[in-house]
Amino acid sequence: MIRKATLLAALSAALLAPLVAAVPGAAATKTSASLAARQSLTVSITSITPDVPKNVTDVIKITGTVRNGTGAPMSGLQVRLRYDAQKVTDRAAMAAYLSDQNNQTLPFNVSTRNSFMDIPPLAAGASQRWEITATPVQLGLREFGVYRIAVDVAQFRVPVTAERTMLTYAPVTPQRPPRNKLAVALPVIDQPHRAADDNLFVDDKLSQSLAGKGRLADLLQIAQSAPASVTWVVDPALLDDLNAMTKGYKVKTKDGDQAKPASTAAGQWLTGMRTALASSPVAALPYADPDVAALAHQGFDTQTKRAIELGGQSTRALLSRNAKTNVNWPAAGVLDADALDLLAVSGVNRVLLNSTNLPPQQPVTTTPDAAATLDSVSGPVTALVADAELSKLFEPAAGTSVVLSTQRFIAETAMISSEAGQLLPRSLVVAPSRRWSPNPTLVTALIKTAGRLPWLQLAPLESLKPGKASVPRAGLTYTDQDRKEELSKKYLAPVADAWSKAQLTSLITAEKTQSRFDAAVLRLTSSAWRNSTRAGRAATKLVSAAVDAQTNKIQITGSGPDRPRTLAGSNGVVPISVKNSLSTPVELYIEVRSNNPELLLVNWRKELPIGGGQIGTVQVPMSAAPDTSGDATVTVELRTADGQVYGKPQRLTIRTTGYTGIALVIVGAALTVMLAAVVTRLLRRRSQRRLARAKTRESESV
Repeated sequence: MIRKATLLAALSAALLAPLVAAVPGAAATKTSASLAARQSLTVSITSITPDVPKNVTDVIKITGTVRNGTGAPMSGLQVRLRYDAQKVTDRAAMAAYLSDQNNQTLPFNVSTRNSFMDIPPLAAGASQRWEITATPVQLGLREFGVYRIAVDVAQFRVPVTAERTMLTYAPVTPQRPPRNKLAVALPVIDQPHRAADDNLFVDDKLSQSLAGKGRLADLLQIAQSAPASVTWVVDPALLDDLNAMTKGYKVKTKDGDQAKPASTAAGQWLTGMRTALASSPVAALPYADPDVAALAHQGFDTQTKRAIELGGQSTRALLSRNAKTNVNWPAAGVLDADALDLLAVSGVNRVLLNSTNLPPQQPVTTTPDAAATLDSVSGPVTALVADAELSKLFEPAAGTSVVLSTQRFIAETAMISSEAGQLLPRSLVVAPSRRWSPNPTLVTALIKTAGRLPWLQLAPLESLKPGKASVPRAGLTYTDQDRKEELSKKYLAPVADAWSKAQLTSLITAEKTQSRFDAAVLRLTSSAWRNSTRAGRAATKLVSAAVDAQTNKIQITGSGPDRPRTLAGSNGVVPISVKNSLSTPVELYIEVRSNNPELLLVNWRKELPIGGGQIGTVQVPMSAAPDTSGDATVTVELRTADGQVYGKPQRLTIRTTGYTGIALVIVGAALTVMLAAVVTRLLRRRSQRRLARAKTRESESV
């Protein structure tokens, strides 16, 4: 029989060899793997009931499917349950067992009673369902713990392939394991899809995400069935983008802007999430999920606080009135002391971190408590460290079995509760990657399972606090690689320029409100651009253009070197006008200084309030230098109340005559003489006309 199996394997290898050899290099490897996947015998487990047996007599039923993908008929097949009566000692041993693909390391014990099933001859491409049963006593299970099991397919009693999993046995015992708190934090985070605060979108990915099996549709499905203890971490910019879609929008394309009708799906999603999360804790991220570490390192000291304020406002308006902003989940779940301080001074007192960012002070063989305390410039901050293995189970690779993921989750949490020396309840945190694409069936199944396991207690993220079970942590570990992944100084330089200009547009308004561009510029700092800087730079150009267009609505009129103004005399005034094309009144200062003090003297500053849609004019006193004349230039600047330059400075040309006092006397005397001469001439002409008329009358009388 063994010879037959060996011969079949040899024939399969011989048939595959020419196909693999025909494809060179990496293509050969890929083709080989693909062919191996298609041309092999596979076994899959589709159900295990009960998933946690509690009595020695419980009948454990395991079902699944065998598929013959070898391309040839197969006979002599048998599905068998393999098991180990010794419980697994720790989580690392369990992970090693499940990742091993060597048939030689399968559990040694092979079922001999009902826990096997003969498979009839299986045609090429055919599948056969199977079912095997066993009881804990048959498997030799005696105490609470996690045990290795596997289902293998043997041909003529020689193992061909197997599916590994874990079985947790939880009999009622006098001393029950500690009931650990489990907080599940689910992210609703995306990348910005708009640049400026208008209805122009840079792409139409959100509409795709809302439809069918789209990412946002899946998140809504999870939210509608999740218990109120699950914490939702939301990016407010996503909510804003969806809200903009409900009013009709445009999408930027290569051929121009494409008009889109108001999105019913976006409105339904927002309504559905509001309803589903009405009783759930919602944590609002800073608006647009900015790269806080990069902001801290590049001198953006005010943007994080503004992002937190704006994030809270948007989330409370569009999703949940009870949304909080004191919890932060940094990019990649890692931060350093600078970023922590920036968050702390902005009101954050809880941070959700990756386990690599805050490792235990000393190596541990058990699972450390998730909660720890960090010191910041604003006092203590609670750090909540996500469990890496548990979090991965919520977003496995494509094609992962829901059944096996659930069994793994049960086993992981059971093992944590029964680790040696752990008598006090601990806290655990599940946090899948921040921009995940969830499987609703899997996530819902895991959360539902967590809610019924006797060694777990689902709890909101904010309820976790450092306690007696906490272990000393080594402090924030921020590597060079973490620093390299931040948004770069080069990327953020034009963003900083856009932010500065945007702030000026609000400083000149009479109300001194927040800049209307705050949300737009914060989108440019999103951590989403870490892996897509080209898209971020394109958005930066759009926002910068919008800010410049707003700035240019206030302009100095009649400026330019080709339009000189004349200053008659050594002293005089020159009118300068500023046009406000905004609909709101502004208050700014106008400042004028000479660029040619040897010709023209002026250094003048005055407040200039201008109504919406109006023009403001000031009379600027200027003085020409003595005994000079010619063209001089002055620089005219608009400034905010605190002295910052608004817009581009303008240059005016001033033409000076340079007349002195003596020159004016001479000119005056000359004018007097000329006037006297003119008067004398007029009188002489009148006298001559009178004499002529008198002679005429005398001649007529004769």
